[in-house]
Amino acid sequence: MNSEPEERSGKLRAPLKSTTTALTYMAAATVYGIMGLKELLSRKARTELRKAIKLKKQQNMEIRDSLAMERTKLANERTFLAYERTAMAMVLGGLTFIKLFDDIIYVALGILAIPVGVGIGVYGYMRFSRKKSEILHHTRAYTPTSPVLAEVDAQEKEEQSPAPKA
Repeated sequence: MNSEPEERSGKLRAPLKSTTTALTYMAAATVYGIMGLKELLSRKARTELRKAIKLKKQQNMEIRDSLAMERTKLANERTFLAYERTAMAMVLGGLTFIKLFDDIIYVALGILAIPVGVGIGVYGYMRFSRKKSEILHHTRAYTPTSPVLAEVDAQEKEEQSPAPKA
């Protein structure tokens, strides 16, 4: 690509050295209203811009996916903490009933609440561990494609460009 501006159909166009430059020109033209987008970019530059936008969309999807995985992990931890909070409340409630009341019904409720609270805590931990391993399995199975796509595009460009003469 030469560094001189091109003259085509009576309109002056600046050469585009990269997709970033194309995006910069596009933004400047849109802000200043200098010329329409079609007039600003050559056909090759528009094609490169489309590819760059497609890649950016893919990267944005991957960011959303990774954030969704993090939200899932955090939701699992919140659920575990809710189970543990409930278990602790049951155990402490049972101990309170045993210590504060002399009536046999309240003492029986206290004795019943303690193992129920422990059971809830154990169940919550087992559920948390099982979900955590499922989430880890899905996280490991996920493969972001943007770096792979970028590498494939780079290799295709290398294959299409003519070999330098020695």
